[in-house]
Amino acid sequence: MRHVAASPYGDDLAFIHDAGFGHVAQNAAAELLKRLSKYPKKSLASRCVVDLGCGSGILAHAVSAASYNVLGFDLSDGMLALAARRVPKAEFRRESFISADIPACLAVTAIGEVFNYLFDRRNRGQRLSAVFGRVYEALCPGGLFLFDMAEPGRVRGMNSQRGYSEGPGWACLYTAEEDRRRRTLTRTITTFRSMGANYRRQREVHRLRLFPRAEVVRDLRSVGFSVQTLGGYARFRFPPGWVAFLARKPPP
Repeated sequence: MRHVAASPYGDDLAFIHDAGFGHVAQNAAAELLKRLSKYPKKSLASRCVVDLGCGSGILAHAVSAASYNVLGFDLSDGMLALAARRVPKAEFRRESFISADIPACLAVTAIGEVFNYLFDRRNRGQRLSAVFGRVYEALCPGGLFLFDMAEPGRVRGMNSQRGYSEGPGWACLYTAEEDRRRRTLTRTITTFRSMGANYRRQREVHRLRLFPRAEVVRDLRSVGFSVQTLGGYARFRFPPGWVAFLARKPPP
C-alpha cells in the first residue's frame, strides 16, 4: 500500500472518480449550458469557458460539444491525462486555481468543491477573495461564474462519516471527519483497482477548508458580482453542507 498525504488525485483515484462520480460535472455542464443558451451568439464577446479544477474533462466535453472553447486547469496529472483524451479540442494546463492565468472569457467554472481543497498550501487567508477578483476581471460583461463549495455541516449527523462505492474493476472506501471549530474536513480515501488478476490498493488523504455560504456571497459581491445560491445542478440535488453559487458580472 502506498500512502499519499494530501495528494491531488493519483491515477487510480482519478480513474475511479471519472468512472463513478462524474454525475456532478455532467449536471453542472447542463446547468451552465442552459444559462449560456440565453445569450444571443452574435452578442458574445468571447466563446471561451475556463474550467478551474477541470478533473477528467466531463464538463469540458459537454461545453466543447456545444461549440465553446475550453481551457481547463488542474493539479492532478491523472485527471489531466483523462481530460486530454476525452476532449482533444480543448486546452488543459497543470496549474492551481490560485495562480492560473485566466484569459478573457464568457464563463468560469469550478465544479466539485474545488475551492475548498488545500492541495495548494497557498489557499489560505484572503487568497480565495483574490481569485474571485481575478475571475471578475477576466469575465466579459454579463459573464457567468458557476461553482460549488462545501460549508460547515458537510458531514451529516456526528462529526465523522463512512462510505463505500464500487463499479466494474474498482472499489472505494472513505471516511470523512469534520472539525467544526476549525471549519476543516479531512477525507481518507482507500481505493482498490483491478490490475489483471489482482487489485492495487492505494490511499489518499484530502483536506478541505469549509466556507459558510454567507461569507462566500459577501466576498463575491464585494468584487462586483450579483449572486444567487443554488441547491444543485440541473437534476442533481446537493445534500446538506454543499451549495452552488451562480455569480454574474453586470452587463454593460
